Amino acid sequence: MEVNIIRSNRKSFAIEIRTDLSVTVRAPYRATNKDIEKLLHQKESWIQNSIEKVRRKNEQLDAVKEDKLTYAEIKSLADKALKVIPQRVRYFAKLIGVDYGRITIRNQISRWGSCSSKGNLNFNCLLMLTPEAIRDSVIVHELAHLIEMNHSPRFYQIVRSVYPQYDNCHKWLKENGIKIIQD
Repeated sequence: MEVNIIRSNRKSFAIEIRTDLSVTVRAPYRATNKDIEKLLHQKESWIQNSIEKVRRKNEQLDAVKEDKLTYAEIKSLADKALKVIPQRVRYFAKLIGVDYGRITIRNQISRWGSCSSKGNLNFNCLLMLTPEAIRDSVIVHELAHLIEMNHSPRFYQIVRSVYPQYDNCHKWLKENGIKIIQD
């Protein structure tokens, strides 16, 4: 197992498993090599489990990259999104009490949605591959930015007041979204 050690002005240790399956230990300047070896020995089981999780995630990513959507499939998803998403935006905008600008549907590489400072909303057509609850959570998230243009506790309070299941949807998207969004 390859271990990289990064020493810095910190008080505690941290262990990170990288996507290349290497292990990075962040340690205080005062830590000796013996301290680091002891830590690695104590955390050996956790490290092995974490490496296995990263290996499985890498395999999932490789499988996803092989199953790219065709241009026609993406176009079909975008057409469907143009019919479904604006209706849901209108519904949730009334609940939140906000006005919005233009709605744009795109095939984005890394975002599910965004909100501009002018109140324009962008949504990823790949949302049509997610359950309705997930789509709704993204819509509410973007509409809440019309009140709070940040991710502060107040922002999340707005989101959860309208969509109490938001945290579960956000977790689902973090765990499963990578299978849908493709490079």
